[in-house]
Amino acid sequence: MTNTEIKYIKSLSQKKFRDEYGVFVVEGEKMVKEAQDSGFVVEKVYRTDEIGEAAMERISALSSPSPALAVVRKPLDIDKAEVPSKGLFLALDGIRDPGNLGTILRIADWFGIDAVYASEDTVDIFNPKVVQATMGAIFRVKFHYCSVPALCKDVLARGGKVYGTFLDGQNMYQKRLECGYSVIVIGNEANGISKETAACVSDRLFIPPYPADDPGSESLNAAVATAVTVAEFRRPR
Repeated sequence: MTNTEIKYIKSLSQKKFRDEYGVFVVEGEKMVKEAQDSGFVVEKVYRTDEIGEAAMERISALSSPSPALAVVRKPLDIDKAEVPSKGLFLALDGIRDPGNLGTILRIADWFGIDAVYASEDTVDIFNPKVVQATMGAIFRVKFHYCSVPALCKDVLARGGKVYGTFLDGQNMYQKRLECGYSVIVIGNEANGISKETAACVSDRLFIPPYPADDPGSESLNAAVATAVTVAEFRRPR
C-alpha cells in the first residue's frame, strides 16, 4: 500500500475531501459486506491480511482497527429530495451529534421509515462516526438533505400531516396518529425544533414523563425521543 493511498484514505475523515472525491469510508467486516451487498458502488476494499496491521492502523479511524475497510462512492441523489406523496418520514432539523444521527438511521431502519430528510446544518451522514453508528442502516434507509420547512409545507399542501414534539404539545398517547402520509420532525439536541420549522408543524406532540408531575430530566436525547415517537406511530391500534 502506497503512502499516497494512505494519505488519500486518511483525508476522507474530513468532509471537504469526502465532497471533493465523492466517497466515504466504511470499516468492519459486517459493514463492508453490507456495502458490497447494497446498491452502493464499492471502489476498493482493504484487508489487514493483505496490507498488514501497520498500514491498517494508519488508515483506520477506529481506536481498534477492524480487519476490513472499504472506500465507497456516495449516492448521487443525496441532495435531490423529491417531495413524497405517501408514507411515514422523518425530518431532522439541525441534528449535530454524529452518534444521534447514526442511531436515528438505525431506528428508521428498524421501524420501516420510508425516508429520512435532513436540514443542511445537520451533521454529514458520511462522517465516519455517523457511518459506524448506523450499523449498516446507511445502506438501507433513503436519506436526503433539503430545506425542512419547504418539505413540511409541501407535505401539508398535499394533505399530509407534520408532527413535532414540544413541551406544550398534546399527550402523544392520547392522540390519534396517522402513518399514511406524515412527517415527524426531530429537533436540534440543544434548541429543539427551529421557529421556521415549528411554524409548519400541524400537530404538536408531547412525550409525557412518568410520573407526570415529577419529570426529573429536562428532556430526552434526540435519538431516544425519535425511538419513543416512532414506536408509538407503529403501535397497532
